[in-house]
Amino acid sequence: IDGQVVETFNPDKLQKGIKIKSSNGTQVRAAAPGHVVYAGSGLRGYGRLIIIKHSDILLSAYANNHKLLVSVGQSVTQADVISNLGVDGTMYFEIRKDGDPVNPISYLK
Repeated sequence: IDGQVVETFNPDKLQKGIKIKSSNGTQVRAAAPGHVVYAGSGLRGYGRLIIIKHSDILLSAYANNHKLLVSVGQSVTQADVISNLGVDGTMYFEIRKDGDPVNPISYLK
């Protein structure tokens, strides 16, 4: 999404991803091609969450969405619209490599 990073990656403070502030209804796009492995609201603290598997070692997570536009098993390409942000316009974004959180900023540049 287009927006401002309002919380940075800092695993020492249990910040395993980043928060990006945009506006209500902003379209969220996939950071890279992959397959949707989770789309729902069953994980506490993430609101409506989408997880995309990009390879055997990389996953991306997009949390606090208002409306999910993809479903489990769906293939996405880079920049496909996958959801819309909710009322506060803040998205939580995380990347995991081999199951461990890594700084998403280094992957987005």
